[in-house]
Amino acid sequence: MLRVEKLKIAGLPPLTFEVADAESMGIEGPSGSGKTRLARALADLEPADGHIFVNGAERQEIHPTQWRRMVRYLSAEPGWWTDTPREAFPADERSATARERLLAALGLAPELLDKPVSVLSTGERQRLALIRALIDAPPVLILDEPTSALDTRSTALVEELLRYRLLSGCTIVLISHDRSQIDRLCDLRLQLAPTGSIKPDGQVVR
Repeated sequence: MLRVEKLKIAGLPPLTFEVADAESMGIEGPSGSGKTRLARALADLEPADGHIFVNGAERQEIHPTQWRRMVRYLSAEPGWWTDTPREAFPADERSATARERLLAALGLAPELLDKPVSVLSTGERQRLALIRALIDAPPVLILDEPTSALDTRSTALVEELLRYRLLSGCTIVLISHDRSQIDRLCDLRLQLAPTGSIKPDGQVVR
């Protein structure tokens, strides 16, 4: 469970909301309304006052590295710090098995793991980054436009995989400009106005 109490981010009123296990929340709003700042704050990648809890553990009581293992953030343009995707994944057998299963679920050939990241398409890099984020099954997943570079078929595969993660108990926060995607995937939504205010009245809409 992800619980947020009086989280203060520049340009936004204090935020309080809760997203349960196996539940997903969509964050909507135009560019500049604070969606990515909020997502990064949840993952402790951007400073913000207030309290964030995951399964009862408070952000300030946990080392940032450990927190980011629990609250995994996937940006709209994921970075790569290795020459090939394979180098970015754990080498143990259990992780390798999970990786192969996730590759198949997203329609990706295993051979892509050994290609230079620089020659992969944007959509391939985006899906491989999602696998990288999912490989150790974090309890909370924060996704910033995870299908922005994908065609209809690949988007459907990603959405099906996210539904499976929800069934397994994962909590998901999804940023998307695609309202129909939020309708399909999310149980509740947080709407950010152009001025950075929350509507209606700072509450999550179900």
